Amino acid sequence: MNIVVEKQPKCVATLRVEIPAEKVSGQRDQIVKGYASKARVPGFRPGKAPRAVVEKRFQKEITEELNGALINEAYDEALKQESLHVLDFGEPEEVTTHANGTLTFTSKLTLAPDVTLPEYKGVSVTVPPYAVPDEEINAQLTALQERFAEFTDIEGRPAAMGDFAVIDYTSTVDGKPTDEFLGKSAGYLSDRDGFWVRLDEKAFLPGFAAQLVGMNTTEPREITVTLPDDFPVEELRAKALVFQTTIKELKTAVLPELDDAMAERLAPGKTMAEITDIIRENMAGERRRKIDDMKVDQIVAYFNAQVNFELPEELVTQETQTQADAMVKRGVQSGMTEDEIESQQQEIFASAGHQAISKLRTNFILQEIARVEKISVTDNELVNHLVQVANSRKVAPKKFIKDMQRAGRIQSIRSSMAIGKTIDFLVEQANVVESETTALDA
Repeated sequence: MNIVVEKQPKCVATLRVEIPAEKVSGQRDQIVKGYASKARVPGFRPGKAPRAVVEKRFQKEITEELNGALINEAYDEALKQESLHVLDFGEPEEVTTHANGTLTFTSKLTLAPDVTLPEYKGVSVTVPPYAVPDEEINAQLTALQERFAEFTDIEGRPAAMGDFAVIDYTSTVDGKPTDEFLGKSAGYLSDRDGFWVRLDEKAFLPGFAAQLVGMNTTEPREITVTLPDDFPVEELRAKALVFQTTIKELKTAVLPELDDAMAERLAPGKTMAEITDIIRENMAGERRRKIDDMKVDQIVAYFNAQVNFELPEELVTQETQTQADAMVKRGVQSGMTEDEIESQQQEIFASAGHQAISKLRTNFILQEIARVEKISVTDNELVNHLVQVANSRKVAPKKFIKDMQRAGRIQSIRSSMAIGKTIDFLVEQANVVESETTALDA
């Protein structure tokens, strides 16, 4: 068997194969014998039809089986001979049986990139301390107090930051009621009666609460807020909304004591000390998860800075489309209109392309590390994982596994699990430095 592989840039190669006549003839003879032994041909008992009759009647099927067997064997031989890591063999082209009996064909191969690994053990990562800061726990406890706060009226002084104001308001844009300006309902931006707002910089709209400071109850005031350029309602971006506002009531929050009586209201039978421990434990678990994610992000960033190699264009195109689709979906969920998405199409695809390259490059690096370190997923690990997923989806495990097999997803799931194990290995091997000045990623 004559096999020639011509490698080209972008992880592409052309495979040219010539299979000698005696190989073709021998393989064909075996296939024809198989058909002849069980073929049902009218006028003959099963398996007794003459070979010439069988060959004529099943010519198409014999040829397809012959070519398929020879081509697959050639692929296997090419992998061994050239030590190739092929992602996709493509469709055989120019399949020709010549007058001398030889069979030739070509195929466009998509190859895995050649990855030269950097030093991947002991990668330095910097993370914040694992211990949950007391101020964060205190903030959670304060939030619990606020849930059970009682409100008392404020009398004899104007509104101040930290107060709660019950207000009525209407709004205009360019001198028109906001609904009229938009040509549709503006919802909460248009008007409200008895609207509660805390005088806090983060409350309602940026800059709104600060302009309530100094107001007395029943006092009307015109409050102007200029909306940011990224405001969800496109027509109102950079527009000045003018609110005709009146404070109906002014209140202060009286927080309950952080004692066992409050604990009983939160979780009967628990003390405040026990509730505080539960809060600390939950926050510690979430903090560990975020810090672990930070480690992975830093390791991935290290690899992408150290290693550069060509990627198969088809894979980049597919992954770019996947990333772009995900970004559009998130945009729609956050309130972006079709026109807004269309206007940002170029930026979306540029960002998606960058993410696609980073993800693919990282996956190939991790796969190569898994190969070098002999990190794999056993059949038991795979089955246990599939059973867990099936149970979480409330699907019978046997049915779920069969569905995955039919969809051809088992190998990709095994590969994803191997990558996960490789990431765990790299995190374990990392040189972790805790720093008080490193902020915890949100």
